[in-house]
Amino acid sequence: MVGTGGPVATFSVWDYVVFFGVIVGAAGIGLFQAIRSRKETSSEEFLLGGRQMTAIPVAMSLTASFMSGITVIGTPAEAYKFGIAFWLFGISYTIMSAVSAEIFVPLFYRLGITSAYEYLGMRFSRPVRIIGTSMYIVQTALYTGLVIYAPALALNQITGLHLWGVLVATGVVCIIYCTLGGLKAVIWTDVLQMVIMLAGFVAVIARGAVLQGGLGQIWEDARIGGRLEAFDFDPDPLKRHTFWSIVIGGSIMWVSIYSINQSQVQRYISCKTMGHAKMSLYVNMVGLWATVSLAMFSGLTMYSIYKNCDPLSNGDVNTSDQLLPYLVMDILEDYPGIPGLFVAAAYSGTLSTVSSSINALVAVTVEDFIFPNFKQLTTKQVTWMNMGLSVFFGGVCIGMAGVASLMGSVLQAALSIFGMISGPLLGLYLLGMLFRTANSKGAIAGLITGLAVTLWVGIGAQLYPPTADKTNPLPLSTTNCTNRLNFTTVVPPTSPVTLTTPDDVRPALADSWYSLSYLYFALLATLVTMASGLLVSIFTGGLKQDKQSSDLFVRKSDLFCFNFCTKSKESDVPEKVAQDINLGKTNSAYVDFEESTKNVAQSTKL
Repeated sequence: MVGTGGPVATFSVWDYVVFFGVIVGAAGIGLFQAIRSRKETSSEEFLLGGRQMTAIPVAMSLTASFMSGITVIGTPAEAYKFGIAFWLFGISYTIMSAVSAEIFVPLFYRLGITSAYEYLGMRFSRPVRIIGTSMYIVQTALYTGLVIYAPALALNQITGLHLWGVLVATGVVCIIYCTLGGLKAVIWTDVLQMVIMLAGFVAVIARGAVLQGGLGQIWEDARIGGRLEAFDFDPDPLKRHTFWSIVIGGSIMWVSIYSINQSQVQRYISCKTMGHAKMSLYVNMVGLWATVSLAMFSGLTMYSIYKNCDPLSNGDVNTSDQLLPYLVMDILEDYPGIPGLFVAAAYSGTLSTVSSSINALVAVTVEDFIFPNFKQLTTKQVTWMNMGLSVFFGGVCIGMAGVASLMGSVLQAALSIFGMISGPLLGLYLLGMLFRTANSKGAIAGLITGLAVTLWVGIGAQLYPPTADKTNPLPLSTTNCTNRLNFTTVVPPTSPVTLTTPDDVRPALADSWYSLSYLYFALLATLVTMASGLLVSIFTGGLKQDKQSSDLFVRKSDLFCFNFCTKSKESDVPEKVAQDINLGKTNSAYVDFEESTKNVAQSTKL
């Protein structure tokens, strides 16, 4: 009986048909793009879609990339355990979209870059660029492996799908359409996957509403259970989720992901005009609102059904990541194919994130390591190199999924470390974009200092998890379970590592420094990186102003307000920027690339 605990059904034949149909469809899009673009084999076409993409598909791709399988499965569990405070991230998404569109897009767009880390080389030095690229490659390979493994583990234990078979299949499918179709295949596949993910949430909410007597009853159950108390204005930085930690810390965290992460940057610089690039971020913002809203309401639906029989406390599932798959198999088993749709939704998130990561890893490797050292490569060699690197990084990601399987409860710790790396990098970019006196020595010193500080607090938080009074888990009950077990969870729901260390031996920093909300990690890293980098730059003589082009810094004319409140004179700005302000002309970087390609072709004939 629904909501009373116990084992649930596994996949039917139709569920398998729907699930594998989605995977085959994703691979088919890659093959279609490969056939369609078989005459366009340039690196620019493969990595950036020829810089001719439009806003809507890019926006949906940005949103789908954000929605990894971990997000699809984990966000509803967040609402189930902690309530809808997570919904406030909608404010963070708004701030992130505005900052990315109005500050970072104009900068990257006028420079005509392919790798986001090219900027670090232009602004500081090649060593800084190499360090930034290396940090990105390491974190992305590890994170992508975790993205493959975590949903596979949860779904394996609920649906019976073979763990390693799905792991390898996921990697192989992504390798196929990334290798053959490039960025266009990734973006158009993301569009399909975005639709499927949202459909999975809608199916859960619709069936839950029928079972519980309407959406109003679900909302009332959530109110009685204390799940609707979202606005906590406590300024305590040690509390896991408050209004301030989500809006301030969360905004910086998402800016660090969207503004400088190659997977995201590569999408919006593939747009044919800066207008499309900015619009893609604002449309993506709406997509994020819809996604987090559906995910939160799915979690409230789950609470309404299990308010008197918590599957986690009852021992029906082993981790919170299994709650939503368990719910799907519990309430949708009478509708063959629908559970398969949900599993496809979760894996669509995984496929999207993995394919985005592979394509981005290829881009930074080619632009930051290969092209600067091998300048005489032919178009055919570059094509084969791109495809070979896609296969290589796909294999690395599958391998990292194997490593993740050995991590056990350290899985969430590794995800936290991934977030901590983005903060120092954001501080490095802002140091270069906002302060003309910052030099290469200051950049390296600031990056190292910021990374060291956040790793210190982050690793400490994993070893000594915050106590329940900081994480504020809401009560759950097993009073109506038909097969009640004498089982209770002894680890706080937010604890990434299982510890048996008694409270009396916790170090002095455990309940202060190590209990800092994870949402402040990126903010802390950004501020420390900028402050230490600026100080070192000043003490080492700064940077001569005439050595830096004004294109490398944020301008008033870049900002939304100044573009619409003042009238820019084309004679006052470089040709590239004038084209971007016009918004109707072809991407200037693409024009430059085409001209250089023609010159190379002519010299080759000669």
